[in-house]
Amino acid sequence: MKKLNLFASLLLCVALIFSGCGASNTTKGTAIGGGGGAAIGAGIGALINGGKGAAWGAGIGAVVGGAAGALIGNKMDKQKKELEAINGAQVESVNDGQAIKVTFESGILFATNSSTLNAASKTSLTQFANSLKANPDTDVEIYGHTDSTGNDKINIPLSKERASSVEKFLETQGITASRLVTDGFGSSQPVADNSTKAGQAQNRRVEVYILPNAKMIQDAKNGTLK
Repeated sequence: MKKLNLFASLLLCVALIFSGCGASNTTKGTAIGGGGGAAIGAGIGALINGGKGAAWGAGIGAVVGGAAGALIGNKMDKQKKELEAINGAQVESVNDGQAIKVTFESGILFATNSSTLNAASKTSLTQFANSLKANPDTDVEIYGHTDSTGNDKINIPLSKERASSVEKFLETQGITASRLVTDGFGSSQPVADNSTKAGQAQNRRVEVYILPNAKMIQDAKNGTLK
């Protein structure tokens, strides 16, 4: 199992064109091209607060601009529509439409304080794996998160184990290990209020980022990406 090293450089420049306006990934990819693309750092995350990595959003090198960016955006649009059919998965476009974020609530994936996948989540992850197999020119980054109950000695290993469980299951479904990296952040990156049960449930989650790999980017630049 590979671990993503999040001790990376901080974000240099971000393009937020069409952010939140409902534009398709194809449109966003073309729009970014008008500005020549935006460098957004190497991988997901940065070194923040004394060594605690922070997942910032999906990114791989620089956002691809122009016609190539439009082709990547169109490809990601198609896969996003496939993934939206998966029960229990929240699917979003990120990285200006050139990557996909899929969030699985850990209540769907795991029992409390467990990293063992349940039967329902295996069905969802099988569908997810089928989409990955149908779209082989991508890399996949898997991140586990917990709520704030307990402490870092419990939560960080648990979040890593949950991400690893997802990774290992995807490998059993035929996804090559070289496409996958994992990490876990414990309770350090909440998306909701940990003082409520509803907020805690939202914070217990696994996030998966689907990113174009080098081959997809090169095919897009060559105009051969379908």
